[in-house]
Amino acid sequence: MDITIKNLEHRYQARTPLERLALYDINLSVKKGTYLSIIGHTGSGKSTILQHLNGLLKPTKGSIQIGDHIIEAGKKQKQLKVVRSLVGIVFQFPEHQLFEETVEKDIAFGPINFGMSEEEAIAKARKTIEIVGLPESILQKSPFDLSGGQMRRVAIAGVLAMGPDVLVLDEPTAGLDPKGRKDMMDLFYQLHKEQNLTIILVTHSMEDAAKYSDEIIVMHKGTIEMQGTPREVFSEAERLRTLGLDLPETVKFQRQLVEKGLSFQEVPLTIDETVNQIKALMKERDLV
Repeated sequence: MDITIKNLEHRYQARTPLERLALYDINLSVKKGTYLSIIGHTGSGKSTILQHLNGLLKPTKGSIQIGDHIIEAGKKQKQLKVVRSLVGIVFQFPEHQLFEETVEKDIAFGPINFGMSEEEAIAKARKTIEIVGLPESILQKSPFDLSGGQMRRVAIAGVLAMGPDVLVLDEPTAGLDPKGRKDMMDLFYQLHKEQNLTIILVTHSMEDAAKYSDEIIVMHKGTIEMQGTPREVFSEAERLRTLGLDLPETVKFQRQLVEKGLSFQEVPLTIDETVNQIKALMKERDLV
């Protein structure tokens, strides 16, 4: 299921004295199975785009097409429930959305609300709890008796149980320690690969954007300023700095070595790529 955004504009509190332009001239195509990261400084419009993807916000101009479903400015939307079953959103601190008395009921709530039978929803709960790396025995516990990391996984299982084709992630690792963040990001990447799940990630982590993405868009003052592969985007270090963005640590390290006269074949995006390129340079200079 592809996503096509055409001439999207959004104004908060439109036609009031408090009107504010949040997005403009957004044109974007996301092919099924793509892992897209959206980066940009605070207030650049990243989260506003995400909320248009399942109709939480409506365009004040332009349109969003999700598969066969179109959300268009000025037109009454009749298919939002279908769209919301296709596009699952994981917000920051999703564990704050838990409310049922057991984990099983919490995960099953969304599927039942979207028309699934209770029996099917419970089966989905059992399947998705394993997908997020938790034991089935946890299903009969109260979600509020779990650790913070477990609660977050339960909340994510609730989104996955609805069987979305697109998973939208708004800073999903906020507040986690480094290991918890890595485990969570690896989980999303595994889902992306195993289920050909389209993932759209908003993140402040340049490392995560570099490591996991197929494509990156850079938002600035409400519009798309840059777009390309991670290597293309992070090759433009000076331009990113003018937009108030940092670089992945591997790119910073590579640039320091370049200043000392070393030449790299391409911008390294991960530690493994950095190590391999340094080994190749050492071999060229007979240092190994």
